[in-house]
Amino acid sequence: MLTLAIQKSGRLNDATLKLLKGCGIGFVNGSKDKLKSTATNFPIKLLFLRDDDIPKCIVDKVADAGIVGENVYFEKGENLNISTKLGFAKCRLSIAIPKHFEYNSIKDLTNKRIATSHPKILDRFLNEKNIKADIHHISGSVEISPGIGLADAICDIISTGSTLLSNGLKEVDLVMKSEAVLISHPDLKADRKKVLNQLLFRLRAVKKAGNYKYILLNTPNDKIEQICEILPGMKSPTIMPLAEEGWSSLHSVIRKNDFWEKINNLKTAGAQGILVIPIEKMIM
Repeated sequence: MLTLAIQKSGRLNDATLKLLKGCGIGFVNGSKDKLKSTATNFPIKLLFLRDDDIPKCIVDKVADAGIVGENVYFEKGENLNISTKLGFAKCRLSIAIPKHFEYNSIKDLTNKRIATSHPKILDRFLNEKNIKADIHHISGSVEISPGIGLADAICDIISTGSTLLSNGLKEVDLVMKSEAVLISHPDLKADRKKVLNQLLFRLRAVKKAGNYKYILLNTPNDKIEQICEILPGMKSPTIMPLAEEGWSSLHSVIRKNDFWEKINNLKTAGAQGILVIPIEKMIM
């Protein structure tokens, strides 16, 4: 059985449980108030931990794998594998300063005090830029540091930027982008490695499906070639004749990011009765 550590509470918890459910994995006592839970239909056990503790638990072989943000993985610096990126909980680690701070480049941070909960990542970033600064390690509420005189700037996780605005700060430099990743111990036993690979197969199928929509439409036969150029599909669209002579039904997939542009092009080309359906899994 594979032991997977996930965040006990916070922005990754709900998304992780939803993803595992999308993989068809059900759990007993899967509440975040529990410390552990066992799957009912897959050889996997969950441990609910603080995200900062997950990498060390994997190193110590308390867990075999875990789901954390990339920022946590790189800050902890443990010798673990990133098995796959998961595509959710996207954010960025950035430097922010008070709005009144005159800022032209990263050099303006020389000898300044920077508060952060990611001192290792920030130290590497500043060293790469040849900047000497005073790094203050703070475990929480980093954004209030300039306002109480503790620091001149901060380096913190940013999703929407609303917290910065409410604290009179502005983002000036990107340190790294982050998203949820599945990390694993590099020396798993063969049986656990096999389960991990099965889990990765499911995760990738669910993730890939989330990037596409399934589309069905009716088209005049003389427009099929033009519409196929708009919708190439995974290999090529599926085309089936309709009862009405001269018309066909065309089935394909479309990238979510291209959706509205493609729909407008399809309508212009003569497509009618367009139906768009979410895809639950995509197996390549």
